[in-house]
This record gives sequence, structure tokens and C-alpha cells, in this order.
Amino acid sequence: MKILFYNWVDYLDDEKRGGGVTVYQRNLIQAMRAEQGISCTFLSSGISYDVLPNPPRWEQVKHGATEDRNMRFEIVNSGVLSPAHHSFGDERQVTDADTEAVFLDFLHKNGPFDVVHFNNLEGLPAGVLKLKEHFPETRVLFSLHNYYPVCPQVNLWHQERENCVDFDQGRKCEHCLPHHHDVRVVELANGVAFNLKKRGIRPGSKAFDRGFGPAMRFAGRAVRFYNRRFRKGATKPAVQSLPGPSGSRLLRRVEGSHVKFARRRAAMVEAINTHCDHVLCVSDRVGVVARKFGIAPDLIQTSYIGTQHAAKYAETTSQPTLTKPDGTLTIAYLGYMRQDKGFFFLLDTLEAAPDAIAEKINVVICSRLIDQHTMDRITRLSDRFASVLFADGYAHDELDELLADVDLGIIPVLWEDNLPQVAIEMHARHIPLLTSDLGGAQELGNTPDFVFKAGDSKDFVKKIEAMLGGEVWLEDYWKNAMAPYSMDDHVQELKDVYAQPARSIALMPSAPPEVEDETDTVTDAETIDDPFAGMTEEEVEATELKASQDG
Repeated sequence: MKILFYNWVDYLDDEKRGGGVTVYQRNLIQAMRAEQGISCTFLSSGISYDVLPNPPRWEQVKHGATEDRNMRFEIVNSGVLSPAHHSFGDERQVTDADTEAVFLDFLHKNGPFDVVHFNNLEGLPAGVLKLKEHFPETRVLFSLHNYYPVCPQVNLWHQERENCVDFDQGRKCEHCLPHHHDVRVVELANGVAFNLKKRGIRPGSKAFDRGFGPAMRFAGRAVRFYNRRFRKGATKPAVQSLPGPSGSRLLRRVEGSHVKFARRRAAMVEAINTHCDHVLCVSDRVGVVARKFGIAPDLIQTSYIGTQHAAKYAETTSQPTLTKPDGTLTIAYLGYMRQDKGFFFLLDTLEAAPDAIAEKINVVICSRLIDQHTMDRITRLSDRFASVLFADGYAHDELDELLADVDLGIIPVLWEDNLPQVAIEMHARHIPLLTSDLGGAQELGNTPDFVFKAGDSKDFVKKIEAMLGGEVWLEDYWKNAMAPYSMDDHVQELKDVYAQPARSIALMPSAPPEVEDETDTVTDAETIDDPFAGMTEEEVEATELKASQDG
């Protein structure tokens, strides 16, 4: 069986982008390759770009880890930037002929594949799902690790403050992000980074950090030089107008920007419903959300992801009681310091907790620090709580030490978080979880006493108070708990799905697309879009600095 896996970022990415999905993709490929008769190939897209504009192309990954180079490929110069917020609202997320042609060319040259498994669509136009028009026997699977098909911000989290349940026909999308990235600057920054990486200068190294800023400035000047040399004053319209009535040379159709967001959601859902064999949801809750937004119920199947931490479930046992002999309870938060993850909700709630409860709570926070103000808030908790322990980030092989004394994991997410890896990692060590009622983490314990209303501090404190008072029994939690899926469990389940016949779809045969030869040159006929057009020198320097900080 020949399988192509896709995610927007390389599973061996030096910058460790992609969060839990990257970890999952790496583990899954490792497990699948150990199976007899299975061949794996991996493709990413939307990050690597040339400094000067060139057509999209695919190539073997030429940078970063040397491991698995023969099976790791990427699309360079994709029409769709990744991650999603870099191309927020870009209609090329739905269709981009050049990128789709390169994707199909990749399939023709490296396939045919028995299975194409998309772990995301970020970095590609949804039009690639029509691959069955060329490969009718290929099974197309799409895993929902986030909500990108129905939300251009990916996590249904509006204005960094609330769970989004109704996008008001796209009107809420218009004002969702606090700021929008300049696509031209992002592409240039990606181009500079790509060229440094290809020369063996890896992100995180001093050479990369020192070289990025000067290289950005040089690249910006090169783009401006080509503009002056070749564009001859040509300008690109800031707003794309739409065709008017048939035959009219003067009238152009205009529409509100919210319409494109409504059109995007409808087109994405239609593409999935029409061209995918299965939509794999990483929790039951994800399936509920997917159906709500129009994904066909007969395509949806819950597929809990496997984890290498599942072995801990057999190696550990539950504590006899939630609280320690001295009556204290040690709670732990692991993950990102982000609003949607509920970190700041938790911090606000702890700060406001009654003294009678605070003095019985030991707090453990393992999270990469974002600023000194947040550290000051964490430090002040130590004045009222029994103890406060902090780790500025962590590696997975450090979890046993970090969680050795923890009685209760906290998953306070404020959005429909599909199924956080940190929840599985704690649950697998027989640490019960107190979760919000959003997302899939609540399915691990499946016990109402361990679920609170998302964003409700009073309900959170009420649950903790009941635990401290001995009103909640661990036996109930572990009686209802779901054993975490091992990678072996997950692989066997996926193999069963992969082995099913391809879904029958009316297809239109067509010839393989033609793709131009790769080129690193720019001809006089090409036009180069200046990423710094209209900026003062001070604004250019500030933008370059921001791009350097964003990486």
C-alpha cells in the first residue's frame, strides 16, 4: 500500500511548528513504515518561497534534518501561504490553478498512491481534493485536527476572545483578526529563510539569527531594483473587481468582503463532501461540530489519534484519592500561554479564588513564557497558594518528572479544541482531568464531576471545592475513562479505513497537467511585486524587524 501524507509543515521541521499535529504526523509515519507492505511519502506546502517570484514547483526537501530525505517533499511558491492566518481570506485557499497543477504533477510523478491522507489543507487550495478526476482508485481521507475548512482562522475563535458559533454569513470574519499579515512581506521573509536553510544555516542557530535581518534588507532592495528595472511603473490593483454583465467593458460587479468568507466556507464544505472518502474526526465532539457546519454525516468517523505515551497507561496506576494526606490538591496546566487554550482564564480564576481554597492548592504551570508581566502574575500566586512551580517550556521526555506529584490536570479550553495532546499525555499517566465542556478532552474521563462550563470561573471553583471536600470520587472517573489509543491501535484502525474501496464519484477524465521546468531566473517580462511599496525607510526597517521576530 502506497500512502501520501500531507500537512502544511514538515514533520521534521527545525522550528517545531504545527504543534500536536506535527508530533502526531511524525509518530504515525514512523509506525506506518514499520508495517509490512506499506510505503509512505510526505508532502508539505505554503512555507518555502523563492525571494523573487517564480511559479509553484515541487521538490525534495533540501534543508533541515537529513533523516527521511528520500520521502519528504514540499511545494515551493504555493499560491496559498501557511499557516492559515498568513493568507486569511485569500480566495486562493479555495482554488489556485497553478498550485493545483503542481500538486497533480507530483501525484503523477511519485504515485499513483493508494491513499492520500490530508492532515490539513493549509498551504494548498481546496481544489486539490478533486484528485480523483485523475486517480479514481485513490482513497482520499481528510483528518479534522482543526476547523480550517469552515474557519479561515482555523479554530472558531473570534477576535481572540470568544468561541465562534455563528459567523453571520461571513460578517464576523471581516473583523476577526486584530491585524492582517502583509502577504508580500511574509512571502519575502519566507524566501529569505528558505534560502538560508538551503545553505545549511538552520533556524535557531546564531548564524541564522544574525543573517536573517541583513538578508531581508538585501532581498528587499533586490525586489525594489527589479521593480524599477522591469515594471516600468506598473501597479497592481489593491482590490480585485469581479466581472460585470456579459459584454460590458465598463461595468464591474462589486460585493461586500464578507461574501467571500461565506463563499469560502460553502466551497470548502462542498469540496470535502464531494471528493473525500472519509472525514476522520479526532474526537466525537469534532464530529458534532463538523456536522453542524455542513460536513456530510455519512463521511464522518471518529478516529482517536494514537500516542506513544499510551504505554504509560499500563505502567501507572491511579492514586487512591484526589487529595494528598495533608488535604492539598496539586493541579497542573501544560501547553501554550494563549487565550483560546484557557490559560489566561485559568490565571484570572486562580487570582480571584477564595483564600480558603487557594491555601489548599499547589499549582504547577509548564508553559513557554511569553512576557515578564505574565511571570509576575504567576509569581504573585505564591503569596496565596500552598505552592507554585513553574517550568519555562518542556520536552516530552521530561513529562514524567514534571508530572510526578500532580493530582489533577487542567484543560480549560475556551474553544472546541479537537483533542489536545497534553490532555492525552496526562490522562495516559493516570492523572485525571478537569476539563471545560468544549472540545474533545472531556471524552477521556467522560465524568460530569470533572467537567465545568467553559469560561465560567464560579463553576470551575465549585468543582475544585467539591474535590477538596471529598465529594468527588476517583473511582467514578476511572470507571468511565477511555484508555488512550496506542499508535498500534491507531495504525490498525487506519489500515482498515485505507483498505475500503474508493468511494464512487462521477469523474471526468483529463490529461496530466503540464508543469514548466524549474527556474531560478527572472525574465524581463516578469513583474515583481514590491513588498515594501509605499513605505518610508523607517517603516521598511520596522517591518523587516517584525518579520525577523516572527521567523
